[in-house]
Amino acid sequence: MNNLYIETRDPLFGIIVFFALIFVITFFSYWWGRYKAKDDSKYLDNFMKDLSTISSDGDIKNIICGANVSNRSWLILAQSYIQQGEYDKAIEIYQSILEVEKNTRQQQNIAILLGTAYFKAGFLERSKAIFLKVLKHAPRTPNALYALLLVYDRLKEYKKALDVLEPLQELDEAISHEKRYLECAYLLQQQHLSQEEKTQKLLTIYTQSNSLAYLVFEYLFQTDAALAWKHLKPADFARVSDILWHLPHEKLDMETLSAHTYLRELFTAKGTFELANSSTIFELDILIKLQHSRQQGACLQFEYLCQQCKHIFPFSFQRCPNCHCIDSVMPEMLLTKDSFEENYTF
Repeated sequence: MNNLYIETRDPLFGIIVFFALIFVITFFSYWWGRYKAKDDSKYLDNFMKDLSTISSDGDIKNIICGANVSNRSWLILAQSYIQQGEYDKAIEIYQSILEVEKNTRQQQNIAILLGTAYFKAGFLERSKAIFLKVLKHAPRTPNALYALLLVYDRLKEYKKALDVLEPLQELDEAISHEKRYLECAYLLQQQHLSQEEKTQKLLTIYTQSNSLAYLVFEYLFQTDAALAWKHLKPADFARVSDILWHLPHEKLDMETLSAHTYLRELFTAKGTFELANSSTIFELDILIKLQHSRQQGACLQFEYLCQQCKHIFPFSFQRCPNCHCIDSVMPEMLLTKDSFEENYTF
């Protein structure tokens, strides 16, 4: 019997204790995990049950007030509605949470989400009113300031958008790019300025910042094509390729076209001149070969890529509709079946 006794100082005793602890910890961890999984499943079932009781009229407020589901879960649901484009449901959820939320900080955050939902739904005046109300009580809120700036930009109230930049600058936010864009947009809006004044200020911003090429030359090729050709940098030819493609013959500069490979290929592909035999750009190369063989059947159209978020849109933009990035537009060439195409002239 004494042979079965193990002293506490025996190394074998420590090994037995070690494995016993591992067994106990593993045992409790397993059953705790089972308990939590069951609890989470029950919580999810309650959530889905409450969700399924929402009437067609959107009676969400009564369910939220019932406190069976946390506000965090409702916010996740609202975000999923935003992603699906069902803004009315998301708006109703945010409004209902605001009515029951007592924490001031949380109220501000949810109000910003509500204003953003209105913005995405196209209710710009409601969105603006919400952001202004938030800033009245919390003027140093960068998210609300930037959201208000986007609303003013969408409403083309560029002077007010420029005013929003001042508190953002005081909060050490990076605003230089926003400022250049809004200054250009506000400049083009001024009726009392002459065309020459606008042109010179736009060119100054373009040459000093090496940015906003699409905005600047969209205007310049409408008003003074000769000046536009003089200042357009070769690095920006592709950025404004759609503008160049749709230029009427009288606005072309033969000297500039002949001096640059990209332009020779572009206008040979269009059929305006015969200045190139091929191109490294697939779409242009196909059109050039068709021009040389005197065959029809294809034409060039454009879609617009945001270089920041990589979303593609059928229309050009100064600020990406998806990620709101400025000066990120890049025309992408598309070969399409030849059909009647309206001539774009400035």
